[in-house]
Amino acid sequence: MKFEAKYIFLYLFAALALLFIVVPVINMFFATDLDIFFQTARDSEVKKSIFLTLWVSLAATILCAAFAVPLAYVIAKKSFRFKTLLLGIINIPIVIPHSAAGIAVLGLVSRDTVIGKMAGSVGLSFIDSPLGIGVAMAYVSLPFLIISAINGFSEVPEKLENAAQNLGASRWQTFFKISLPLAKQSVFSGLILMFSRGISEFGAVIMLAYFPTITPILIYDRFTSFGLTYARPVAVIFVLICLTVFLFFYLLTNKKRRD
Repeated sequence: MKFEAKYIFLYLFAALALLFIVVPVINMFFATDLDIFFQTARDSEVKKSIFLTLWVSLAATILCAAFAVPLAYVIAKKSFRFKTLLLGIINIPIVIPHSAAGIAVLGLVSRDTVIGKMAGSVGLSFIDSPLGIGVAMAYVSLPFLIISAINGFSEVPEKLENAAQNLGASRWQTFFKISLPLAKQSVFSGLILMFSRGISEFGAVIMLAYFPTITPILIYDRFTSFGLTYARPVAVIFVLICLTVFLFFYLLTNKKRRD
């Protein structure tokens, strides 16, 4: 890319924005004591929290996709009254504080509510359990999947869908063989966004389940109990794992795009 002097301020501000994102992470890595880092890496509590965080967010993402993707398709392809209002409702978890989101979910699934009692009757609980963690993660991250999928389905040409139905395909066949394959890039991106937002959640989860401890809460717990020196290595390990996971998804996405 050729450097143009007239854009010097644009380059400067872009560099400042990039540094603002990168420098804190780099500093966190270099400021971590290696002995404490390796000690933390062997800590069974840290390993369990990371595994719990990853699998619960993944499970919540997969389960929600079964409902979110068809909803996104309907919103993208159909015209109906209050469509704008529906889109606004979908974005509510993004615009409200996540601690408030946690309180809202807690008020719906706590043990003395109808849903909580129904869950309790079959031996389940949303409080201090992976189930509650998954619900909290899903609530704050679901809009990212829906919005991304809506954008993907909106770009699928209707003439292709109409042609498939004119040739005898049912609506479900058209969806699975035409619409979904053409929108898969956006849907997959939405799945990644929902998963990544889920594993980083703190405010909503802590309202429902301090225990078992997911990694964002463990980092907070180590910080309040032992200080920055012992909280930082947990954060570094978790960031390294997240970057590895996202690098895998990035390479997989690029491979699919090339294919």
